[in-house]
Amino acid sequence: QVQLVESGGGLVQAGGSLRLSCAASGSISSINVMGWYRQAPGKQRELVAVITSGDTTNYADSVKGRFTISRDNAKNTVYLQMNILKPEDTAAYYCKISMSWGVDYWGKGTLVTVSS
Repeated sequence: QVQLVESGGGLVQAGGSLRLSCAASGSISSINVMGWYRQAPGKQRELVAVITSGDTTNYADSVKGRFTISRDNAKNTVYLQMNILKPEDTAAYYCKISMSWGVDYWGKGTLVTVSS
């Protein structure tokens, strides 16, 4: 079993910052890609940022230059530093890890609310 625990969500004013964390535990031996996705009310879940085991990153156009994804392999943790937050960033943020053998795991989500 693999468990993902997200933290760091909350309420912030527009222009502010938050840092999300997602710690993986359990039967983990080889995490390939770690990433963050978000889902706003009434919308589909969308990719925010991903980072590979080789530290290659990819971002949604809407967050480029404002968000930074990073990972600590020793702690099996992925982070998302979110700066210059906008009301349209309001969503539930989900962590996902993809194992080297092709299985994906999702966290339960953490809510980010940006007030204008």
